[in-house]
Amino acid sequence: MQNASNGIIQPAGFYIVALSSMPYSNIYVMFLTVLYVITVMCNVFLIAIIFYDHRLHVPKFMAVANLALVDIVLSTSLVPGMIKTYIVLDNFVPFKLCLVQMYTYYTFLSLEPFSLCILSYDRFIAICFPLRHDSINTNTRMAYIIGAVWLFCIVIILYAVISIPALFFCGSFDVYSYFCDYAPVLVLACGDITPQWNFATALTILFITVPLILIFLTYMGILTAVFRMKNNQSRFKALATCTEHLILVALFFIPIVIIFCFTFFGIIWNPSAGLVSLSLSSLITPCVNPILYSLKTKEIRSRIHSLLTQRLSVHPLKTSKNECTT
Repeated sequence: MQNASNGIIQPAGFYIVALSSMPYSNIYVMFLTVLYVITVMCNVFLIAIIFYDHRLHVPKFMAVANLALVDIVLSTSLVPGMIKTYIVLDNFVPFKLCLVQMYTYYTFLSLEPFSLCILSYDRFIAICFPLRHDSINTNTRMAYIIGAVWLFCIVIILYAVISIPALFFCGSFDVYSYFCDYAPVLVLACGDITPQWNFATALTILFITVPLILIFLTYMGILTAVFRMKNNQSRFKALATCTEHLILVALFFIPIVIIFCFTFFGIIWNPSAGLVSLSLSSLITPCVNPILYSLKTKEIRSRIHSLLTQRLSVHPLKTSKNECTT
């Protein structure tokens, strides 16, 4: 589509071409589809438990439900499109749909590290200020924190994406990524993309370094409080509540940091390996989150146990009543 008044050229769409030459790419996408189904089922189940149990309407589980919602949308922004591209073999994405996918993915990808950061903040308050935890970390305060993070990510990613329709696209329309990725679409423009590129680089550094610094500072405070404890059992119990969270932080940040450093410093490596690492990082963490972190939480396990025992106790009663009537 061409706008004659200001000379902006917008293509009908783009073609997703990365991973097509990779052997067994359809099997790899099927594996990601299995991860996606597990992600949606576990996170929906987790959100339902938190929503229906009023005992879980506390700041900690507000943060857990927020992470579960982010995980669902982040996975949904990728996997259905990959199924269409690599299994249905339709790799064309209309221009507007490309922008929607790009915006959704990067909004919720940026929300992911900040959601992990919010969980570390909750652990920090619980361990460092156990007697004042309920007064410091209230439901209202947690809602404000989550709302501020969402507003920040929604606005700043929107500002980045709305610059795409103003660019000239006059050459190839093949996007070398597994979805409508911002940088691969940006390099297809034939005009000056320096402002957009600098802004994207600054955002990448921001969304990597700021959450990592905040998580690091909270755990420094946690370690300081733990080493002040006189009881070894209390120390172990406090550290045990942080283990799963640290594993999730490592699973999410390590692949992204490595790929960003390789790209930023111009280290030559296999681009397909980078795309596979990014796709796995974007989908494994949302899949592991509810299993490793949330469903191992004592309150969640007790709620699941009570639901199961209630159902098991109801069915035998129904059976016995039917036997008596016969």
